Amino acid sequence: MRTDLVSEPSTSRLPNEDFASVALPASGRGGVVVLLDGVTPPKDATGCVHSVPWFTARLGGALTELTVSLPDVPLADALSRAIAVTAEAHAKTCDLSHPRTPQATVVLARWSPARVEYLLLCDSALLVEAPDGTVTARLDDRLARLPRAARATDALVDADLRNKEGGFFTAAADPAVAARAVTGELPRDEVRALAALSDGATRWVEKFGAGDWPDLLRIVRKEGAQRLVDRVRELERADTERAFLGRSKTHDDATVVYVEL
Repeated sequence: MRTDLVSEPSTSRLPNEDFASVALPASGRGGVVVLLDGVTPPKDATGCVHSVPWFTARLGGALTELTVSLPDVPLADALSRAIAVTAEAHAKTCDLSHPRTPQATVVLARWSPARVEYLLLCDSALLVEAPDGTVTARLDDRLARLPRAARATDALVDADLRNKEGGFFTAAADPAVAARAVTGELPRDEVRALAALSDGATRWVEKFGAGDWPDLLRIVRKEGAQRLVDRVRELERADTERAFLGRSKTHDDATVVYVEL
């Protein structure tokens, strides 16, 4: 098995709000990938005394432990339990009903000798490569399907669309949101490699159109996860007219987790 993990903050002046882990149980008969992309809130507007990195570390740690120690528990149930545990850790100090309480996108992948399970919540991505080289992007595209005007207006997103039917969902303080995740399962022998990516890394395809998903996976396999992030940064710096970035922030936290099974 080969793994490659890179997580780079948007700038050295700000903390990295992403979380990533690869866990290989002592049995040696499977493994888990966890990737969270913390949602950057408006300044001082979360109702919480904790930072987004605190939240993603807590939720990511709980997910890693639960998905490994409870291999027969479905991923959505593991996510629900992890959200509940994390919420309990700060329920007495924070307003968890606040629409901007710390939250994150989620990618989970777990494999055994028989199967590969996956779960996605919001706009991070999971690439699945078959033995014949075919690459399929597993996505939760509900945020991307929203009207452009809604996606560009934080107030509207919070008031009408975030964690609501007809909008999109993130892991925050309500364990019930886990039931809204995109989930699936594949036979183990139909998967050769996996790549989990935060949207700071998927920019190479989704925002800059520098290639497609198979192209991206080839870069990660042949040149390494760091090279993909470096390419994204080169494109961000070159887009001085913001022809591709538009209203998006110039740089975003970028995380790539690659696993050859």
